[in-house]
Amino acid sequence: MKTLIVYCSSHGTTEKAVGLICETLEGEVLTVDLKREKTMFDLRNFDAVIIGGSIHAGQIQRRIKQFIKQNHDELMEKELGLFLCCMRGGELAIEQFNHAFPQELRKNSVAMGLFGGEFLVSKMNFFERQVVKKVDNITADQSMLDIEAIMEFTSKLNNLKTMV
Repeated sequence: MKTLIVYCSSHGTTEKAVGLICETLEGEVLTVDLKREKTMFDLRNFDAVIIGGSIHAGQIQRRIKQFIKQNHDELMEKELGLFLCCMRGGELAIEQFNHAFPQELRKNSVAMGLFGGEFLVSKMNFFERQVVKKVDNITADQSMLDIEAIMEFTSKLNNLKTMV
């Protein structure tokens, strides 16, 4: 089974999550960071597509939204995994996830994950540091990346592959 992972990583947290997914996901995997890479790919060449991003000021990255909008119909035909890296938990994290991904894609998804997140103050610009300090009172790097949630997400996809 061939899997495409499309994501955006602003400070590296989503990229870390993608790296962990790749380490444990079975089959051939192509990863594309829509923020940095210009890799050309054809969705028809993949059996499964994983889409992930992170929340900044309550929103997932614009490039992820554009990718979903441009490829919505074809994504509905794929085995789909959706994940989000965010520092919020509980109902707010679920709300952000539901806002980030259209309902039709969520319903069609075989795996969904909330992976926690990180405040990487050392990689933020001045404005981002000021916002994080004011809103969350965070002044140093902080990680709450949920490795267990990432492994559970990957396990669902691997189990699906064994059924094919």
